Amino acid sequence: MMRPTTSSSWMPSVSSAALFAATLVLLAGAGCDGALLKAHFYRHSCPAAEAVVRDIVAARVAADPAALPAKLLRLFFHDCFVRGCDASVLLDSAAVGGAAEKDAAPNASLGGYDVIDTAKAVLEAVCPGTVSCADIVALAARDAVSLQFGRDLWDVQLGRRDGVASRASEALAGLPSPSDNFTALEANFGAKGLDVKDLVILSGAHTIGVAHCNTFAARLSSGSGPNSGGADPTLNAAYAAQLRARCGPAPAAASNNATAVAMDPGSPARFDAHYFVNLKLGRGLFTSDAALLTDRRAAGMIHRLTKQGYFLQEFRNAVRKMGRVGVLTGEQGEIRRNCRAVNT
Repeated sequence: MMRPTTSSSWMPSVSSAALFAATLVLLAGAGCDGALLKAHFYRHSCPAAEAVVRDIVAARVAADPAALPAKLLRLFFHDCFVRGCDASVLLDSAAVGGAAEKDAAPNASLGGYDVIDTAKAVLEAVCPGTVSCADIVALAARDAVSLQFGRDLWDVQLGRRDGVASRASEALAGLPSPSDNFTALEANFGAKGLDVKDLVILSGAHTIGVAHCNTFAARLSSGSGPNSGGADPTLNAAYAAQLRARCGPAPAAASNNATAVAMDPGSPARFDAHYFVNLKLGRGLFTSDAALLTDRRAAGMIHRLTKQGYFLQEFRNAVRKMGRVGVLTGEQGEIRRNCRAVNT
């Protein structure tokens, strides 16, 4: 789920039943052979593949350490949540004959495409027609987040192939919204084979990145409790005041898509467990963040996830599971020569 420009803008909220049905239809048309993915898939066909991606990502993150890790991680999430992890989010509208995923409103603030393009160009020169764009996206997300630790936070299983379709309408139907309640979130993740534990842990990706004011403005004007200050009563009043000072009052904030705020105040650039600390204090930025506290199962996990070692361990498992959603393998799809266009 995740996130961030990086602004964590998700789709407009829809009913959980409609969302569940729509996503099942989307996934039915995609491959689901995650079992065929494996570590070091390119060991023989392109031995330099993982090193090439790592070196390019490292150089680019060094130039933009605050924003780029969140952008690349969010790009991976948004790819996997629509048609599976098949690089469909990278396709340009001109290449698919209609509005593509990247032009859907929830994806308008995605970034990091140029990093993927650079890695793909180098790999095409070294190992033409071998390394998929989908695998590059998965590797880039892992490498960008891992740099601050000096080690890989999770291993990336490889062997994905690239999809040949991309539709903005499917992004609108398949991506969760920052205004979703828990029921809608659980249905969305469940349609992709991800459970409540995955939902809570992957929400921890909000520990890095920023969001634009318009994506959470409704929380600044929906409360009437004595401590709410006019904001959503589940939002810490002092935090709500800080957000208003940054974004403007609720009517202005609703149209403010230029100003951005950190999604994890106090630790915005570190991939750590601080998101869950903030969540317990009522400082979750989105309605979808606060929603995790409304479910007994989800709320019960949050205290343990405030511990850094436990969060990193569990995130490793959850992001690997997400990386297998709806993948194309074997002879399915293709290996694109250009990540922005299908082969001709």
